[in-house]
Amino acid sequence: MTQLKTLISAFRLRTLPLSISGAVVGSSYAHILGFFDVVIFVLIILTTLSFQILSNLANDYGDGVKGTDNNSRIGPERALQSGAISPKQMKNAIIINALLSAILTLLLIYIAFGVSQLFTSLIFIVLGALSIYAAITYTVGKSAYGYRALGDLMVFLFFGWLSVMGTYFLFAKDLDVMLLIPASAIGCLSAAVLNLNNMRDLETDLKSNKITLAGYLGKKSSKTYHFALILSAIVLMLIFQYSISYSKFMYLSWIAFIPLIFHLKLVFFIKNPKDFDPHLKLVALSTFVLAILFATALIIENLHSE
Repeated sequence: MTQLKTLISAFRLRTLPLSISGAVVGSSYAHILGFFDVVIFVLIILTTLSFQILSNLANDYGDGVKGTDNNSRIGPERALQSGAISPKQMKNAIIINALLSAILTLLLIYIAFGVSQLFTSLIFIVLGALSIYAAITYTVGKSAYGYRALGDLMVFLFFGWLSVMGTYFLFAKDLDVMLLIPASAIGCLSAAVLNLNNMRDLETDLKSNKITLAGYLGKKSSKTYHFALILSAIVLMLIFQYSISYSKFMYLSWIAFIPLIFHLKLVFFIKNPKDFDPHLKLVALSTFVLAILFATALIIENLHSE
């Protein structure tokens, strides 16, 4: 029972709402254009969650075996770090989750495209395989990109562009370049969550030879970068909202901007790295709330206009 509880804690449940934010935005846009399908939506959510859990397990394993997660680490104690889960058990959990992710990906692609759109299906199979590979190699292996200051870029691309644009394509079987705007906003907020994590762990990561973008930039510049990510996300969402709607219902989503703005004020004065930790949850949940409120506003406006 203790091992199961520890393994579930390794899923890092507080990161899961953030992971589906892009899918919510892409799905809501597909909905107002008449492309929405409940079965596809459920499979998208399940597949996305499986990718995120896989990434979290692999991150626990990779940082654990490399010694990056040690007693000097500031954040929550990890499963491997605690000793409750062995490296072999964690590796088995990663393999099982990778297989589950692959099955969900193939099922989603089959439901979305059937057998008639073989070329498109192959493209999404490749994207699914890349997602699984990226989830694992963030910290696992000698060439782990999370140790080479590439984590922020990958999070921006996978949580932002691929999540929003890929979700919409699964419904509409087409691309809409306008979605690059909200996709970039969600990508910026997702990268901001990672940056908070990296600012918190900056000193301990450097001691473990883990070079993150925050570590490369340093304490002062990583805060400036953080401000740029949050403010860019807000501006991008406002631009997209005004480009597709002038309805008062869109003001609803602005509620999510309030905690983000207060967050920036608080982060500016943080000196103790430990104080960054509560802000991870705040930004992650604010991103999810923004996605939900944006989707709600779109759907209400669409129903109101009919």
